[in-house]
Amino acid sequence: MDAGLKRDLEQKVRDGERLSREDGIALYESDDLAWLGGLAHEVRTRKNGDVVHFNVNRHLNMTNVCTASCAYCSFQRKPGEKDAYTMRIEEAVRLAKAMEGENLTELHIVNGLHPNLPWRYYPRSLSELKKALPNVSLKAFTATEIHHFETISGMSASDILDELIEAGLESLTGGGAEIFDWEVRQHIVDHRTHWEDWSRIHRLAHEKGLKTPCTMLYGHIEEPRHRVDHVLRLRELQDETNGFQVFIPLRYQHDFVDMKDGKVRNRLQARTTMASGAEALKTFAVSRLLFDNVPHVKVFWVMHGLHTTQLALQHGADDMDGSVVEYKITHDADNFGTPNKLTREDLLDLIREAGFRPVERNTRYEAIREYEGPDPLLRETPQAMRV
Repeated sequence: MDAGLKRDLEQKVRDGERLSREDGIALYESDDLAWLGGLAHEVRTRKNGDVVHFNVNRHLNMTNVCTASCAYCSFQRKPGEKDAYTMRIEEAVRLAKAMEGENLTELHIVNGLHPNLPWRYYPRSLSELKKALPNVSLKAFTATEIHHFETISGMSASDILDELIEAGLESLTGGGAEIFDWEVRQHIVDHRTHWEDWSRIHRLAHEKGLKTPCTMLYGHIEEPRHRVDHVLRLRELQDETNGFQVFIPLRYQHDFVDMKDGKVRNRLQARTTMASGAEALKTFAVSRLLFDNVPHVKVFWVMHGLHTTQLALQHGADDMDGSVVEYKITHDADNFGTPNKLTREDLLDLIREAGFRPVERNTRYEAIREYEGPDPLLRETPQAMRV
């Protein structure tokens, strides 16, 4: 990138001027990660100060049986496979109750697209979970799942969302987005929920007062221009609804041989390499710079590892996903030694070591508790990374 374009982009960012598609592609073409990270850190600091948000949550996957066979997915199983499972509602409630300790504030629920479960299973499961955990927010179901519920129930997404909200739903999850551009999407997705339906369902959720996350799966067969296109579609929807609270870049994971059946389920990995740490940091930085109308950018530590997560906080991210105990969707794929669990104290230490002040939040991004920041006398506290 020539010095003149660099100065122009810096000026646009500092003046609060919206960056264009061409600007986003130019930012990805820059090999100056220190400059990109510094610029994104300016924006992140302007929006969120020295705070890193986190929550104490657990993930619950009630079934891994799925009609789809998405090319990147190691989680799904077909009916009859040896390790396919579907929980009875009572079993899901019992498992959720066992997760309740440590002042849990959020239960995150994502499932496969089960071909035979009746629609009533889903609102009833939320209702029973809410009865068992009245003080825990239920963040449940992707737009892909809502679209599936339309098929199996014959109801509209609007009526489905009304029933789920009445049962206790407080937020959709952001999954099912992957990459929206059809040039890429046709090769990685094996369900029928694409941009038109994904955006329709989140628009409906926002109209009903729900705030939702949005995501992007990066680092597989897509190119930077596809990432830019993805963010700009979401940015335009956010202009319309103002319903997205956070953007979450999710790093695509390679698969390993499943020890239970000897299979490698990830059909993309023969022609892909996973995003490096530097590419991950660039993705966080460019996303923060393009996404001028979404308040938060989250780094999901399970998919990025702890060190890259801490660096992402210096490259635009201001939120860390919480103290997940079991995240099967990634841990059925990866084998990189990322822990299954971080406690509240682990999260506080990681955030302070990165040089930030931890703030515990709920699903609605309301502060529950503010903590002291890093000790200013500790010379080991890292500053913004310079490469």
